[in-house]
Amino acid sequence: MVTVTPLEAELLELAGSVPDPELPVLTLRELGVVRAVRVRGEDAEHASAEVELTPTYTGCPAIEAMSTDIERVLQAHGVREVTVRTVLSPAWSTDDISAEGRRKLREFGIAPPRVQRTEGSEGPVPVTLGPTRTGEPVESVRCPHCGSADTELLSRFSSTACKALRRCLDCREPFDHFKEL
Repeated sequence: MVTVTPLEAELLELAGSVPDPELPVLTLRELGVVRAVRVRGEDAEHASAEVELTPTYTGCPAIEAMSTDIERVLQAHGVREVTVRTVLSPAWSTDDISAEGRRKLREFGIAPPRVQRTEGSEGPVPVTLGPTRTGEPVESVRCPHCGSADTELLSRFSSTACKALRRCLDCREPFDHFKEL
Protein backbone atom coordinates (compact mmCIF):
# COMPACT_ATOMS: atom_id res chain seq x y z
CA MET A 1 0.00 0.00 0.00
CA VAL A 2 1.39 3.38 -1.04
CA THR A 3 1.23 6.20 1.49
CA VAL A 4 0.04 9.50 0.02
CA THR A 5 1.27 12.67 1.70
CA PRO A 6 -1.09 15.63 2.23
CA LEU A 7 0.83 17.58 -0.46
CA GLU A 8 0.48 14.68 -2.93
CA ALA A 9 -3.26 14.49 -2.19
CA GLU A 10 -3.59 18.26 -2.73
CA LEU A 11 -1.69 18.14 -6.04
CA LEU A 12 -3.64 15.09 -7.18
CA GLU A 13 -6.85 17.03 -6.54
CA LEU A 14 -5.49 20.00 -8.54
CA ALA A 15 -4.30 17.82 -11.45
CA GLY A 16 -7.65 16.04 -11.44
CA SER A 17 -9.54 19.34 -11.63
CA VAL A 18 -8.21 20.02 -15.15
CA PRO A 19 -11.03 19.81 -17.74
CA ASP A 20 -10.73 17.13 -20.41
CA PRO A 21 -9.79 18.88 -23.70
CA GLU A 22 -12.24 16.82 -25.77
CA LEU A 23 -15.07 16.64 -23.22
CA PRO A 24 -14.70 19.84 -21.17
CA VAL A 25 -17.82 18.98 -19.18
CA LEU A 26 -15.62 16.39 -17.38
CA THR A 27 -12.52 16.85 -15.27
CA LEU A 28 -9.58 14.47 -15.62
CA ARG A 29 -10.47 13.10 -12.15
CA GLU A 30 -14.06 12.36 -13.24
CA LEU A 31 -12.72 10.74 -16.43
CA GLY A 32 -10.39 8.63 -14.26
CA VAL A 33 -7.16 9.27 -16.19
CA VAL A 34 -5.04 10.94 -13.48
CA ARG A 35 -3.69 7.99 -11.49
CA ALA A 36 -1.18 9.37 -8.99
CA VAL A 37 1.11 12.25 -8.03
CA ARG A 38 4.53 11.61 -6.50
CA VAL A 39 6.30 14.56 -4.86
CA ARG A 40 9.94 15.11 -3.98
CA GLY A 41 10.37 18.03 -1.60
CA GLU A 42 8.77 19.48 1.52
CA ASP A 43 6.29 22.03 0.17
CA ALA A 44 4.80 23.05 -3.20
CA GLU A 45 7.31 25.79 -4.03
CA HIS A 46 10.33 23.60 -3.33
CA ALA A 47 8.87 20.40 -4.74
CA SER A 48 9.06 18.54 -7.99
CA ALA A 49 6.04 16.48 -8.94
CA GLU A 50 5.55 13.51 -11.21
CA VAL A 51 1.98 12.94 -12.36
CA GLU A 52 0.88 9.56 -13.69
CA LEU A 53 -1.62 9.93 -16.54
CA THR A 54 -3.31 7.03 -18.31
CA PRO A 55 -4.83 7.88 -21.69
CA THR A 56 -8.26 6.59 -22.63
CA TYR A 57 -6.54 4.69 -25.42
CA THR A 58 -2.93 4.39 -26.58
CA GLY A 59 -3.22 6.76 -29.53
CA CYS A 60 -5.31 9.39 -27.72
CA PRO A 61 -4.54 12.73 -29.41
CA ALA A 62 -5.54 14.67 -26.27
CA ILE A 63 -2.72 13.29 -24.07
CA GLU A 64 -0.38 16.16 -24.96
CA ALA A 65 -3.02 18.80 -24.17
CA MET A 66 -3.85 17.05 -20.87
CA SER A 67 -0.16 16.95 -19.91
CA THR A 68 0.36 20.63 -20.74
CA ASP A 69 -2.74 21.67 -18.79
CA ILE A 70 -1.68 19.62 -15.73
CA GLU A 71 1.81 21.17 -15.83
CA ARG A 72 0.31 24.68 -16.08
CA VAL A 73 -2.08 24.16 -13.14
CA LEU A 74 0.55 22.67 -10.82
CA GLN A 75 3.15 25.31 -11.73
CA ALA A 76 0.57 28.05 -11.09
CA HIS A 77 0.18 26.46 -7.64
CA GLY A 78 3.92 26.94 -7.06
CA VAL A 79 5.37 23.55 -8.00
CA ARG A 80 8.66 24.40 -9.69
CA GLU A 81 9.13 21.21 -11.69
CA VAL A 82 6.30 19.06 -13.08
CA THR A 83 6.69 15.90 -15.12
CA VAL A 84 3.67 14.12 -16.56
CA ARG A 85 4.38 10.48 -17.25
CA THR A 86 2.11 8.38 -19.47
CA VAL A 87 1.26 5.09 -17.77
CA LEU A 88 -0.35 2.39 -19.93
CA SER A 89 -0.69 -0.35 -17.32
CA PRO A 90 -3.15 -0.93 -15.88
CA ALA A 91 -5.06 0.23 -18.94
CA TRP A 92 -7.81 2.80 -18.58
CA SER A 93 -11.36 1.47 -18.73
CA THR A 94 -14.67 3.29 -19.05
CA ASP A 95 -15.38 1.80 -15.62
CA ASP A 96 -12.85 4.38 -14.35
CA ILE A 97 -15.32 7.20 -15.11
CA SER A 98 -16.82 8.36 -11.81
CA ALA A 99 -20.54 8.38 -11.07
CA GLU A 100 -20.37 12.19 -11.19
CA GLY A 101 -18.69 11.98 -14.60
CA ARG A 102 -21.43 9.69 -15.90
CA ARG A 103 -24.08 12.07 -14.60
CA LYS A 104 -22.38 15.02 -16.30
CA LEU A 105 -22.11 13.15 -19.61
CA ARG A 106 -25.83 12.36 -19.49
CA GLU A 107 -26.72 15.97 -18.69
CA PHE A 108 -24.47 17.13 -21.55
CA GLY A 109 -26.43 14.91 -23.96
CA ILE A 110 -23.92 12.05 -24.22
CA ALA A 111 -25.01 8.56 -23.22
CA PRO A 112 -22.45 7.41 -20.64
CA PRO A 113 -20.76 4.04 -21.07
CA ARG A 114 -22.36 1.07 -19.41
CA VAL A 115 -20.49 -0.33 -16.40
CA GLN A 116 -18.64 -3.49 -17.42
CA ARG A 117 -17.17 -4.66 -14.09
CA THR A 118 -18.91 -5.48 -10.88
CA GLU A 119 -17.79 -3.83 -7.65
CA GLY A 120 -14.49 -5.29 -6.46
CA SER A 121 -13.74 -7.29 -9.61
CA GLU A 122 -10.39 -6.94 -11.33
CA GLY A 123 -8.74 -8.18 -14.47
CA PRO A 124 -9.74 -7.90 -18.09
CA VAL A 125 -13.11 -6.53 -19.09
CA PRO A 126 -15.11 -9.08 -21.11
CA VAL A 127 -15.92 -7.89 -24.63
CA THR A 128 -19.07 -8.99 -26.41
CA LEU A 129 -20.38 -8.08 -29.84
CA GLY A 130 -24.05 -7.32 -30.15
CA PRO A 131 -26.61 -5.99 -32.57
CA THR A 132 -26.51 -2.37 -33.68
CA ARG A 133 -30.10 -1.83 -32.58
CA THR A 134 -30.65 -2.29 -28.87
CA GLY A 135 -33.75 -3.32 -27.03
CA GLU A 136 -32.84 -5.57 -24.15
CA PRO A 137 -32.34 -3.66 -20.86
CA VAL A 138 -28.94 -5.25 -20.15
CA GLU A 139 -27.50 -4.31 -23.56
CA SER A 140 -29.42 -1.07 -24.14
CA VAL A 141 -27.90 2.34 -24.59
CA ARG A 142 -30.39 4.76 -23.13
CA CYS A 143 -31.16 8.03 -24.84
CA PRO A 144 -29.81 10.90 -22.71
CA HIS A 145 -32.72 13.11 -23.88
CA CYS A 146 -35.79 10.98 -23.13
CA GLY A 147 -34.38 7.85 -21.41
CA SER A 148 -35.68 5.40 -24.01
CA ALA A 149 -33.76 2.16 -24.52
CA ASP A 150 -35.01 1.92 -28.13
CA THR A 151 -31.92 3.28 -29.86
CA GLU A 152 -29.90 2.41 -32.92
CA LEU A 153 -26.30 2.80 -33.97
CA LEU A 154 -25.75 5.27 -36.83
CA SER A 155 -21.94 5.26 -36.85
CA ARG A 156 -19.32 3.49 -34.76
CA PHE A 157 -17.40 6.78 -34.61
CA SER A 158 -18.63 10.25 -33.76
CA SER A 159 -16.82 13.51 -33.00
CA THR A 160 -14.01 11.54 -31.31
CA ALA A 161 -12.88 7.92 -31.54
CA CYS A 162 -14.15 7.40 -27.97
CA LYS A 163 -17.76 8.00 -28.99
CA ALA A 164 -20.31 6.40 -31.33
CA LEU A 165 -23.24 8.19 -32.96
CA ARG A 166 -26.67 6.80 -32.09
CA ARG A 167 -30.29 7.82 -32.59
CA CYS A 168 -33.29 7.38 -30.35
CA LEU A 169 -36.19 5.71 -32.12
CA ASP A 170 -38.71 7.29 -29.73
CA CYS A 171 -37.76 10.99 -29.65
CA ARG A 172 -35.77 10.69 -32.95
CA GLU A 173 -32.86 12.73 -31.53
CA PRO A 174 -29.29 11.78 -32.44
CA PHE A 175 -26.78 11.55 -29.59
CA ASP A 176 -23.22 10.52 -28.83
CA HIS A 177 -22.55 7.39 -26.78
CA PHE A 178 -19.25 7.14 -24.92
CA LYS A 179 -18.13 3.64 -25.96
CA GLU A 180 -17.23 1.03 -23.37
CA LEU A 181 -13.61 -0.06 -23.14
